[in-house]
Amino acid sequence: MQKLVLLGDEAIAQAAIDAGISGIYAYPGTPSTEITEYVQHSKEAKQKGIRSTWSANEKTAYESALGMSYAGKRTLVCMKHVGLNVAADPFVNSAITGANGGMIVVAADDPSMHSSQNEQDSRVLAKFAFIPVLEPVNQQEAYDMVHYGFNISEKYKIPVMLRITTRLAHSRAGVQRKDLREQNEVALPKNLTQFVLLPAIARKQYKVLLKNQEFLEEESETSGFNKYIDGDNKKLGIIASGIGYNYLMENYVDGKCPYPVLKISQYPLPFKLIEKIAKECDELLILEEGFPMIEEMLKGFLNVGLKIKGRLSGEVPRDGELNPNIVARSLGLTDTIGNSVPALVSPRPPSLCAGCPHIDSYLDLNSVLAEYTPGRVFADIGCYTLGALPPYNSVNSCVDMGASITMAKGASDAGLRPAVAVIGDSTFTHSGITGLLDCVNDKTPVTIFILDNATTGMTGGQTSAATGRIEEIVKGLGVEEEHIHILNPMRRYHEENMKVIQSELNYDGVSVIIPRRECIQTIGKHKKEEKAKESAK
Repeated sequence: MQKLVLLGDEAIAQAAIDAGISGIYAYPGTPSTEITEYVQHSKEAKQKGIRSTWSANEKTAYESALGMSYAGKRTLVCMKHVGLNVAADPFVNSAITGANGGMIVVAADDPSMHSSQNEQDSRVLAKFAFIPVLEPVNQQEAYDMVHYGFNISEKYKIPVMLRITTRLAHSRAGVQRKDLREQNEVALPKNLTQFVLLPAIARKQYKVLLKNQEFLEEESETSGFNKYIDGDNKKLGIIASGIGYNYLMENYVDGKCPYPVLKISQYPLPFKLIEKIAKECDELLILEEGFPMIEEMLKGFLNVGLKIKGRLSGEVPRDGELNPNIVARSLGLTDTIGNSVPALVSPRPPSLCAGCPHIDSYLDLNSVLAEYTPGRVFADIGCYTLGALPPYNSVNSCVDMGASITMAKGASDAGLRPAVAVIGDSTFTHSGITGLLDCVNDKTPVTIFILDNATTGMTGGQTSAATGRIEEIVKGLGVEEEHIHILNPMRRYHEENMKVIQSELNYDGVSVIIPRRECIQTIGKHKKEEKAKESAK
């Protein structure tokens, strides 16, 4: 098979196509977005009829993937780490239902929070759920692990997590493809009560899950993804997981570390290999991207007075990404980071694009709210969150997807009037609908802005699930029609928009204002597409 130069995300997508998936489900979220986009743009995927449109949120994506697995087909479901929180209910329970067709969940973690609210470690939730984890060192291993993960999933009838981080997701390397595999035929589970989690059935299924752990541990010992590499100097043993192994080896030009190294890329942890390195070495250094999960487990598992160093002990920083320099310092090697580069350009915070419709929406809102004390606007996750920064200083919260409406509701319930929520069209269908329903049921005095730019702007312009039907959804939830307003966020309509906003801030109930204008970025993209079509004609 051919060799391709691929991003880590692209390697996973290509592997899934080659391994015979029938569908991929996802909601866009950096650094996982490119996996689904690669499948959507793949001619091979189209020829094979692979399903690859965006889901409304990560929970619906996970449940759809579980349904495809129920029908016997192989499926991939992808999300960023905080997206896994949204999908946590089906994720944890799917370990008990098990899988039928192979099912892999890709969790893309973002240490150092390049584009996220936190830097949580998805391995912890997988351990909590008793779901096995594969953590690739490089793009080739990411590709190979997809094939292996589907086999493990079907062998033990369990979903498998593939955990990657930002640097692996967004860096390129050569990847050797494997032979193509045909898609599975539709085949329902042999046990038709397998997915029925009534207590009597769930208790039996849970025993199966627990029993399988010993077999999954044996797989970790023997698969080859976990590997013990001997070294002459036994004063220190190094356990390096995932991309941390790459950072370790970058400190040794000849690729030969003088200390014994245990490379960890598959969980549950291979305790036999861990016991081996623990018995041979005076101390252990743990290099893992994310939380000190391995370090914590070993301090309890070994319990033999062996010194274990890592993020908990301070040899490795507790937060942020690993890199070769951090690893060098933890080994007592020369830090090669060098002198800082003089600033040639002044640092510049992110900002809304020139011509962005959200700019005019915030100017309208700010003008009306100027007569009130500040601190009344609850925002959400999207490019419009940049309205928290100067020169707008318009919003006062950004916690998680959908929290704008529910936080505004709680603040209104506490007596803050007016209370305003700002949410994007895609985030609204992701997780804002239920919050609006709560407001309607309680007749909460709250004004909700659904900023409709007809796309999922922050992650690259993916299709929004709400496009063309926001007002129908809002009306269906019970918002009174006279308190649903469509605005055109442009300077020429500023006075007119202000009157509408002021009127609804005074209303003692639920009102929804929808400023609607297409994203400036997708306008440019659509014009290029139209020109290309005209040229083709």
